[in-house]
Amino acid sequence: MKLYLLHPRDQIVDIMNRIYNNGMTTLSGGNLSIRDDNGDIWITPAGIDKGKLQPSDIMCVKKGGAVIGKNKVSSEYPFHRWIYEKRPDLNAIVHAHSPALVSFSITRQIPDTNIIPQANRICGKVGYAPYALPGSEQLGENIANTFSEGFNVVLLENHGVATGGEDLLNAFHRLETLEFCARTILQARRLGNISTLNDEQISFFDHRQNSLPEIEVEKHSSRERELRKEIVDIVHRACDRYLMISTEGVVSSRVDDHSFLITPTGMGRRSFELQDIVLIINGKREKGKNPSRSVLLHEAIYKANKDINCIISSQTPNATAYAIADHKLDTRTIPESYVVLRDIQLIPYGQQYKEPDKIAEIISHKNPVLLIKNECILIAGRSILEAFDRLEVADFTARSIIDSLSIGKLAPIGKDEVDELNAHFLGSN
Repeated sequence: MKLYLLHPRDQIVDIMNRIYNNGMTTLSGGNLSIRDDNGDIWITPAGIDKGKLQPSDIMCVKKGGAVIGKNKVSSEYPFHRWIYEKRPDLNAIVHAHSPALVSFSITRQIPDTNIIPQANRICGKVGYAPYALPGSEQLGENIANTFSEGFNVVLLENHGVATGGEDLLNAFHRLETLEFCARTILQARRLGNISTLNDEQISFFDHRQNSLPEIEVEKHSSRERELRKEIVDIVHRACDRYLMISTEGVVSSRVDDHSFLITPTGMGRRSFELQDIVLIINGKREKGKNPSRSVLLHEAIYKANKDINCIISSQTPNATAYAIADHKLDTRTIPESYVVLRDIQLIPYGQQYKEPDKIAEIISHKNPVLLIKNECILIAGRSILEAFDRLEVADFTARSIIDSLSIGKLAPIGKDEVDELNAHFLGSN
């Protein structure tokens, strides 16, 4: 579904459902708006359950000031109006009280988007607007003044966050990505100090090679069609379980010895459809499609490992906390974690861009999970389900350890028990 083709009322309802169902706002909190080509502002109403919002609830403030609709306009309308006046390039605004971002707001700290390159490129630097009475003209002026400095994401002192975009999906992606940053930083700080990237390191992300030669695909095998559906289904499930967000996460699957499928770049993960998945054949991409920026890494892994049939990379808040903190993710917690994940090695940042062949030599069926510093968790499997299971187990394991810090020190499974697990479960693998 192409969200931008929907009426502004339907766009607002769709995105508010995502925000509410993902736990990024409450029944009464948050508001969204779209400025259309006529200069009219479509905005959420005041006093309506955000969990049951209907298109007929959405209000329209005409360019001349007339209000159309059956409800009251959001009390935060003034700051939407102010932002649009100061930033004519923005056509949509999202405001929410997501818990992780409120944590930063009430401690008056700004989440650092330099923890991973994707977050920096989507959100940029985060602005800060001083407190004022909610719904007041002063609040609108404070927020709009910060947006006018060039920020597209603004943390509101003791309030929440506002994001802007060229369209509503763009503004939502910025909210969701910043919320991911905030959650990940909060988890990582429980482990210790966090590491961030400098501008030069982040620039590596911009030079990843995914513009492969094109090939016209005339036929699609039954196996390929089956894998397309599996990939789309697993990406949507990962988003539903907060193991991926709209702007981050890659899945690929081997079709045969010469080809594999991979998710595209530049599209919201929740919107992937069968035709969006990109077929790679002998180093060439399906005509008219742009594969993930990590396509060469996936290609190198498949070439080096004939028993790997699926690769997933993702930035889950709990596992990624270990990628930005100076702390090892110990899988020797419960038998399932160790058997499914084995020991997890940390790969230096930048190797995924400069030396994908070295990562391909490290990852294997017997060493199926890696953490890439300030980037992601990288997982291999013999099938899509096996790889996804590892993703879930990795994030659950990371969360369990981080949560346990408040009650005591981790007591890992001992060497004798690990030897027994290796002999019983992994001896034939």
